[in-house]
Amino acid sequence: MGNSLKSANFLMESRLADAAKGCADALYDLGMAYSTGGNGVEVDLVEAHKWFNLAALNGSEAAMMCRADISDDMTAREIAEAQRQARAWLQSMDQRRAA
Repeated sequence: MGNSLKSANFLMESRLADAAKGCADALYDLGMAYSTGGNGVEVDLVEAHKWFNLAALNGSEAAMMCRADISDDMTAREIAEAQRQARAWLQSMDQRRAA
């Protein structure tokens, strides 16, 4: 189990690094991981919505469709929280680039 967990962690870390560069595919992959519970992460629709939202902002049409699909299974409060987290993530990226 140790090696598969290490490779899952490495995959998630590399996707996060690519996401920080604005890579729509990486953002989409993170959304998929959280929406399906893959790569060592639990299903978390708020996290999935956040990543799909960020991917959609970077031009991913597939992410727009996935975001709409999972929104059907979320409460308005969960969607609002996901949108808040997406804005916070964008702000943190802006601050990093400015530093």
